[in-house]
Amino acid sequence: MATVDEVMARLEAAGTEQNRKVYRRHGAREPLFGVAFGTLRPLARELGRDDALARGLWVTGNTDARLLACMVADPSAMTEADLDAWLAEIDYYVLVDTFVGEVASRVPGTRERWLRWAASDRDWTAQAGWDLLGSLAMGDHDLQAAFFEAQLARIERELPTVGNRTRHAMNGAVIAIGIRDDRLHDLAVEAARRIGTVSVDHGATGCVTPAAEPYIERTWARKRDRAARVAGRS
Repeated sequence: MATVDEVMARLEAAGTEQNRKVYRRHGAREPLFGVAFGTLRPLARELGRDDALARGLWVTGNTDARLLACMVADPSAMTEADLDAWLAEIDYYVLVDTFVGEVASRVPGTRERWLRWAASDRDWTAQAGWDLLGSLAMGDHDLQAAFFEAQLARIERELPTVGNRTRHAMNGAVIAIGIRDDRLHDLAVEAARRIGTVSVDHGATGCVTPAAEPYIERTWARKRDRAARVAGRS
């Protein structure tokens, strides 16, 4: 089993000044080594899920260590209080996305959690909530279309007045809902048209918030192409 000190040494050795500059522009906080995701993910696979290691990496406060902590955290060992405590310390959108994708979306209680977090006035917490809704749209097949239709209406109402990163996450939720099934495709496209351009401040970066309608349509085109290829081989 790797120790926190051993992993921190590996992270420090893998960091670069160029990556640190890029990550700072995106809002990453010091302390920071600047480790590429192409290095973090293989390292996470090597280490495996390790609750003690994840918690030890988290308390260092180092951004790279916290990203890796999310990747090696054991969701089965995380409580609701743990999730809330970690999220309360996050103020970097990449870490929010990683935390939700790797940990919060894998702990039971996702439906209740997204609703609670999405209602927060704190931008990073609400971002996590709407990220979770996108995860539900992609992975919870028991939820009915009417549930997602209601969330599209809520997004239309609330998006103009919410925080910067929450707007981006809401836009992502519209996309995820729109690629869930045929009926929701139509409803999400209609909602996206009414919402119009979603303005998000990405700072001194080249990032953009994708327009929902063309993103949804491109995804459906790829789905149809794959289905046609499969049918052609049968």
